[in-house]
Amino acid sequence: MPTLDFKGKQHIYAHHLSVPYRPLVPDADRSLNPGGADDNLIIHGDNLHALKALLPRYAGRVKCIYIDPPYNTGNEGWVYNDKVNSPLMKQWLKENSPVDNEDLERHDKWLCMMWPRLHLLKELLVDDGVIFVSIDDNEQHHLRMMMNEVFGEVNFVANYVWKSRSGKDHTAKHVSNNHEHVLCYARNIGSVDFAKDERVSAKGKYSDSRGSYAREQVRQWGTNDRRIDRPTMYYPVVAPDGSDVFPIKDNGEEGCWRVSQSRMQRLVDADEIDYVFDETKGMWNIYAKKYGGRITRTAYYSILETYGTSANGTKEIRSLFTDKVFDTTKPVNLVKHLITLTNVNRGDIVLDSFAGSGTTAHAVLALNKEDGGNRKFILVECEDYADTITAERVRRVIEGIPDARDKSLREGLGGSFTYCNLGAPIELEGMLTGEALPSYSALAAYLLHTSSGISAGSADLERQNEDGLYYTNGSTDYYLLYEPDLDWLCGNEGILNVERAERISAASRGNGRNAIVFGPGKYIGQRDLTPMGITFCQLPYEMHSAK
Repeated sequence: MPTLDFKGKQHIYAHHLSVPYRPLVPDADRSLNPGGADDNLIIHGDNLHALKALLPRYAGRVKCIYIDPPYNTGNEGWVYNDKVNSPLMKQWLKENSPVDNEDLERHDKWLCMMWPRLHLLKELLVDDGVIFVSIDDNEQHHLRMMMNEVFGEVNFVANYVWKSRSGKDHTAKHVSNNHEHVLCYARNIGSVDFAKDERVSAKGKYSDSRGSYAREQVRQWGTNDRRIDRPTMYYPVVAPDGSDVFPIKDNGEEGCWRVSQSRMQRLVDADEIDYVFDETKGMWNIYAKKYGGRITRTAYYSILETYGTSANGTKEIRSLFTDKVFDTTKPVNLVKHLITLTNVNRGDIVLDSFAGSGTTAHAVLALNKEDGGNRKFILVECEDYADTITAERVRRVIEGIPDARDKSLREGLGGSFTYCNLGAPIELEGMLTGEALPSYSALAAYLLHTSSGISAGSADLERQNEDGLYYTNGSTDYYLLYEPDLDWLCGNEGILNVERAERISAASRGNGRNAIVFGPGKYIGQRDLTPMGITFCQLPYEMHSAK
């Protein structure tokens, strides 16, 4: 596969791995009706650091990502500020910053900025998740090649073309440019279930208490209809007799369902599944009830021309602030459409790490209002207006705007969010001196993710017993002996001694598990711990003797 080369690539190739972990610190004064560990989030800070901070809790959990990065037109004057540890890189950036139209290497710097962020965004996506990136012709060709490398060319979904302007540009020299691009890539193309445009084509011939309906096969047919093509779409559905029904093709081969397991469960709960037993084959067939007539389903167009223009986005932001407080913003209907394309269901997470005016949160809340869903959003904004514009817009659409023309905005869309800043990095030097000691839960989440790749999800990572048990997964218990206090860490309370090791071993072995113990020190060797099923991991080297 052809690859994209650019100045600085060798220095930032693995930069996303070296970005320090910084915990999220909630700001109660800027939050609105904060709702616990799985609340909506608005994060103020460098999005590279914010994405790294999200990994311990959200890796592999985000269903849809929409980002609208700088288009690099030469007029933004943006600054490349990633602290890449390379003298050559530092000198290059020092000589040319901010990035403007006179900078002949602005494309290289833009690619250096995007590369590590795309890698972290990929880690946050669930297997059937997708990412949308708005861009124009300045970087579209570069971005596509870079995303081919990061996400894999096979996972390219579409280059959507958005009609961003309704009239002509009378200042254009050659062509009136009326469009922008939205590149879409999947985390795993075989698992993606894109929404279809459904239309009634004929009356239904079956009926129940709710009226007539047509039956539509729920097993995938045509292309990508095998289990190997879409492995996450192969799962059991419980039939009326209690047996498990799998998507088996007519030839006996393992197939796959057309909808995700969560969506199938919603259809079952809503009594919108028809179970028909085939006496000849001795098996159940499963159909979706389509009330009012037979449904035809076709893929949506790649041309986005009915979802508003830049002018609509400007009108929306003015209606919320009575002034144009933001230069360019996407219309809510455009982002709503992109989100619905990916079948983002109740409880799924939508992330925007270039949040700007907060359109993505507005779109998520509007969708929830329409169908009673509980989709979540995570916004990241590095600029100073993260509170006064980004979060303030979300506050206003949640609480309602009395003078708004739109009824839903007058009443308010409802919801909540937790506003966060980025805490001090978890670094060896800071922990050894006691200058930067993270909270127990922040360190626990960080250690869990870095040691095992586990994203803690909604778990409250706090100490569960006196020996520091804080997480259990499969065959392993995770323990952390820690307090954010240097005197405590340098005393005997956090030491793994024989008595504590025996208690941990008995508890974990009694449940058929091994134990990983993080702590500042131990009075028992690993040779003795191994037969007990315990692996000890020292918190930043020699911390116990640092004072």
